[in-house]
Formats: sequence, C-alpha cells, structure tokens
Amino acid sequence: MSSHTMPEPSFARTRLGSGPGLLLAHGAGSSLAGTYGPVLEALAARYTVVGIDYPGSGDTPRSTTALSVDDLADQLIAAADAEGLDRFAVSGFSLGGPVAIRAATRHPQRVTALVLTAAFPHRDNRLALASSVWSKIAASGDRELLAEFQLMMALGTQALESMPTDQLRQTLAYAAAGAADGSPEQTDLVGHLDVRDDLPTITAPTLIISTTDDRLTSTTLHRQLADTIPGAHLTEIATGHLPMLERTDEWLQLTTDFLAKHHA
Repeated sequence: MSSHTMPEPSFARTRLGSGPGLLLAHGAGSSLAGTYGPVLEALAARYTVVGIDYPGSGDTPRSTTALSVDDLADQLIAAADAEGLDRFAVSGFSLGGPVAIRAATRHPQRVTALVLTAAFPHRDNRLALASSVWSKIAASGDRELLAEFQLMMALGTQALESMPTDQLRQTLAYAAAGAADGSPEQTDLVGHLDVRDDLPTITAPTLIISTTDDRLTSTTLHRQLADTIPGAHLTEIATGHLPMLERTDEWLQLTTDFLAKHHA
C-alpha cells in the first residue's frame, strides 16, 4: 500500500476490462478518451484499465487553482484504490508522462512497470513556448483557433499532409468540440513542472516510446528520460505527438509486448 496519506478520489474515472491493472494518464488539453480512445478497447481486452480525467477534462470540474503533478499522480493512485487495484503498470502520455513518473516515485511498491509515450521530464525552450501559446489561446475561448494550433503542433507531417481538405475541416471541428475547458491550467503545468530528480530513483521497468516527428516534445527530452531512468528501454515510432492515433497497431504492439515481459 501507499506510504503516505492518500486523498479521497475526486476526479472522474473510467474502468474497463479485466486482468492485470493498467493505469492511464492522459495528455494536456485532452481527456482519457481523447488521448487513449483509439487503443482503449484493445487494452481492456488484456488489462483492468483505470484512468482519470484531470480537472477541466471529461466530467471532472475545472480547478480554480493551479494544478500540481503531485495531486494528479495521487488522484491516479486514488482511482486505483477505489477500483480495488493494489499493483499496476502505468502508461503516461505527454503530460501524463511526468504524472506517471511521480506516481512511480511516490508509490514504488505498487507500480510494476512504466510506459512513457511522447513524454518529458521538464520543459525545454520549444515546449515552454508552445505551452505558453497554447495556454493563452485556450484562455481566450477561441476553440477554432485552439484546434488549429493543436493539429499543427500535434500531428506528424505524414498524417497532416495526407488529409484531404474535407477531412481536415472535420478533424478541426472534432478537435474544437473536444477541447478541454481546463486546457489553460493543464498547459500551464506543462510549462513549469520538473521531475528530473525523480528519474534516477525509478525502480520499475520502463519503456520510453519516442515520437520522432514530434513538434511538442523533442527526441532530446525522450532520450533524457531513457538515459536517466535506470535500465529504461528506448524505442522509436516515426509519428508526430499522437502515435496512438497515427500508428495505433504499432503503439499497441510495443506496449503490450513490453508489459507481457514486465507486468504479470
């Protein structure tokens, strides 16, 4: 069990499937379904999947104060407690990467494996600028402009340029409708969190999935994770920031193969 006092679970959560536990931590400006939607059914066929929506995402009310990575990590573990999971792997995407890292360092006896996709331990200059612009656009309430920025930054070159005009319009409309109300707070957190001191203390087997055509989180940040987490394995997918969408089957194969070796 956890070594410190846990909060009551207060974030909206999802539970699917059966089998070994797998917690999911989503990206900024999205939600559990928005990040992991393309792979949820396949993951639930193998694992008991539990995930949360951060404040201002899904059915979780927006926060009136700044977010912290500690709170997000503890709420993820609190959701596992509420669903009766004692030990589990954790998959973190983008902002969910630092959340998963903090969960693993605050609750090391409970986390059996980590899968970190398009993740980062701190913001570099590019991510600092991108998160600042993203936060300001989100705070303006202009959902169409926000969707344009998100697609421009999140999709890889092949995925973006292969879209016919009608599909691009439809995708923009979908992104605008699904934008998280809590995007300003979530992207603000991206701009100032730092989990570098956590990395050498991680004991769970860790897979780093590096997205090589990523305009948000650089391969340098991905390699920093792999170089600093003891025994971490780095693998690459030739996509933008959204491999679960752009290369669904490839991401699933990498993740499930790794968990089959390291997560009973």
